[in-house]
Amino acid sequence: MLAYMTFPEQHRVKLHSINPLERLNKEVKRRADGVGIFPNEDSITRLIGAVLLEQNDEYQLQNRYMQIEGMAALATPQIEEVTPLQITPKAA
Repeated sequence: MLAYMTFPEQHRVKLHSINPLERLNKEVKRRADGVGIFPNEDSITRLIGAVLLEQNDEYQLQNRYMQIEGMAALATPQIEEVTPLQITPKAA
C-alpha cells in the first residue's frame, strides 16, 4: 500500500496512494449491487459510465482552483472604440 514511500522525496510529491481509485471501484460495485441483474451489457456500460461521470463532476468541483465567476470576467471581450487615423496629403 505504501510502496510509493520508498521513492525519493522529490518523486513522492507526484505519487500518491491508490485510495481514490479504490473508493471509485467500491462506488461502482455498490451501485451495481443495488441493481442486481443487468439485462444486457449495454445497461452495465451505461450505469458505470454514469457513475464515472458523476464522480468526475464532483472531483472537478472539489478541486477547482479558479472560480467560474472570476474566469467569466476574462472571457468577456473588452471592446474599445478605435478612432480612425487622419492622413493628410503631403504637399509636393
